[in-house]
Amino acid sequence: MPNTNKRISIAELAAQLGLSTSTVSRGLSDHPSISEATKARVRQLAQELNYLPNSLAAALRKGRSNTVGVIVPHINGYFFPAVMNGIEKIASRAGFNVMMCQSNEDIRRERQNVEALLASQVEGILVSVSKGTDQDLNHFRQVQQQGTPLIFFDRMPDLPGSTAVVLDDHLGAYDAVTHLIRQGCRRIAHFAGPQHLNTSRNRLLGYQAALEAHGLPFDERLVYSLPRSNQESGRDGMDYLMGLADRPDAVFAAYAFPAVGALEVLESHGLRVPKDFAIACFSNEPFTTMTHPRLTAVDQRGEQMGETAVNLLLQILKRTPNYSPPRIMLKPQLMLRESSLFGQEAPVIQREF
Repeated sequence: MPNTNKRISIAELAAQLGLSTSTVSRGLSDHPSISEATKARVRQLAQELNYLPNSLAAALRKGRSNTVGVIVPHINGYFFPAVMNGIEKIASRAGFNVMMCQSNEDIRRERQNVEALLASQVEGILVSVSKGTDQDLNHFRQVQQQGTPLIFFDRMPDLPGSTAVVLDDHLGAYDAVTHLIRQGCRRIAHFAGPQHLNTSRNRLLGYQAALEAHGLPFDERLVYSLPRSNQESGRDGMDYLMGLADRPDAVFAAYAFPAVGALEVLESHGLRVPKDFAIACFSNEPFTTMTHPRLTAVDQRGEQMGETAVNLLLQILKRTPNYSPPRIMLKPQLMLRESSLFGQEAPVIQREF
């Protein structure tokens, strides 16, 4: 009985069959130069010994791996798993495997991920940068220099010549704040994410643009910089806002978890949402429909983003070397719920795409 704990090599198959490794390799790949009788012998022994081909070695020989590399900051929450679902769905249909890496919001880990994917000769790399990614973008420049297609999604660095699939975060924030204004809110605060990230920066800019468009002043004191995108940061932010002499009447949060923390503090102060204080947030996480009240949220279209990124990669692989791929911007959708709705008669907006 063969040792199933040991991986059988193609050289061992060749030795047992009394054939050359090249003959065995061609027999396994159904090469026309090998007789049907020899192919049958090779396949039978391979099956008996549970031989598994070394796909990486085959990729190195052929220069093709039929594998898409993906780097995400994390797989917590709903958004990045939704993106991965979209990526895997389209990649699988096109006959590609997906190799996923997590940077865990660490640029050093992100660099290691890039090196590992390049060593595996992936057909292309889809990446959403970590919060720790700074101006040192040499690992991404290396990908470009090697000619491996590189597509950023959601979060992207300021890298000339880069291709990306992103959400219109500016529009999503603008819509959410405009909705709050149309509900009668006049002092709207903002829980802001790290401004070196394009997503957080555009959400702040969209917030400011909505205030300006509706004749409301921008007050820096109403912008709370979140140290983290969790509930604790939301609680701390709301404690800060409650301590202001002229307290706000609404908050637009760049992420969903801090909005939940804000709800907790408002409840502890005996304030009613939305009658006394309205809330809207980015990221349509499933739990936003389970809070009381349910949270108005901007949907990031994660699955569509993943599908679009892979489809763009497939287009790049089919085009000439001089093909200049587009930068694609997806439209957000504002999901209106009880945390910001004052009544059925209140004027509201609902975007449909």
